[in-house]
Amino acid sequence: MNERDHSGPREAPAPVLLMVRELGPGGSERQLAVIARALDREQFEPHVGCFRPEGIRGDEVRAAGISILQVPVHSFASAGAFGAVRPFARYIRERGIRLVHTFDEPMNVWGVPAARVAGVGAVLSSQRAHRELVPPLRRHMLRFTDHLTDGVVVNCLAVRRHLVEDEKVSPSLIHLCYNGIDTAAFAPERRRPDSLAAAGLTIGCVCALRPEKDLTTLARGFAAVRHLRPDMRLVIVGSGPSLPLLRDCCRSLDLENQCVFEPVTSRVAEWLGGIDIFVLPSLSEAFSNALMEAMACGCSPVATRVGGNPELVEHGRTGFLFSPGKPEELAAVLRTLIENEQLRRELACAASAKVRDNFSIEVAARRMGEIYRHFLDRRGDR
Repeated sequence: MNERDHSGPREAPAPVLLMVRELGPGGSERQLAVIARALDREQFEPHVGCFRPEGIRGDEVRAAGISILQVPVHSFASAGAFGAVRPFARYIRERGIRLVHTFDEPMNVWGVPAARVAGVGAVLSSQRAHRELVPPLRRHMLRFTDHLTDGVVVNCLAVRRHLVEDEKVSPSLIHLCYNGIDTAAFAPERRRPDSLAAAGLTIGCVCALRPEKDLTTLARGFAAVRHLRPDMRLVIVGSGPSLPLLRDCCRSLDLENQCVFEPVTSRVAEWLGGIDIFVLPSLSEAFSNALMEAMACGCSPVATRVGGNPELVEHGRTGFLFSPGKPEELAAVLRTLIENEQLRRELACAASAKVRDNFSIEVAARRMGEIYRHFLDRRGDR
């Protein structure tokens, strides 16, 4: 029991509101749902706010008995963006919300000022990706919210450095909470999907197919080593705007008979179970859920030396790192792993243990609870 348990009558849980643009698939959406469901209910009463409540994360939140506030904002340029502040403030007052935490860029821009107008005692924002990916106008808006918030929660040390060095955010404002994943659902005890049952060694990636993921580097790296084993496959699971370019690249490299494309799916753990070497060739990355899940599932991980990837993949111990945009460097790493099965197994085992011990849902929720408690106690909300 902690010190608070001995101080007299049990305190009522503090109502907190976690906000994100929508409750569909996506990294920020998933982390909000994870934290909302796993927070200590003896300390916190979680609520969720969003513009669009439909989607898989909305279903998860509702199933956990958590109230969802739909904020009717469809465009920041519309009068509705301002008109929605009044019912939002009423919800805050009626539910006694003591802390608001926004999880993504749209909610940072709308939710932080709205929470200030509503008089919430503690207001937190999040930065979960590099701001160079954000258009200039919205980047300026995010800088404005940095001056309104009591704290900024980041998901890796790389994003912390970016905010301090590039965005001039005070280090004292920044609080680290790594992403957490379900280490029961993503575990080495996994089943290969039927479509890969007859495959040999499989190299692959599961991610959104966006330009910054640079999956053509993966295709070129694979093409350079495909002769080493005739039974090798390249598997790419995901959907996004880069799919046509990626298909064209694979055709030009004559990989059509060795490459499997699978659209975005809920069977992520199963597909990861069929991948021996997982490659994340991103040009820009924060703290990748996809990489964590692959490591948890027992894949041997390879990732670019960018963002938070080195905080997950310790070169030569829990995987290998390579320079972004360098297919020849990736090919050298792949050759090493293809030719050394024992090394693949050792790296996979170490990677799985690292995620299980350090990046579970329970660890993430406990750390976020510590951050929330810090601000609530500082405000006198005991």
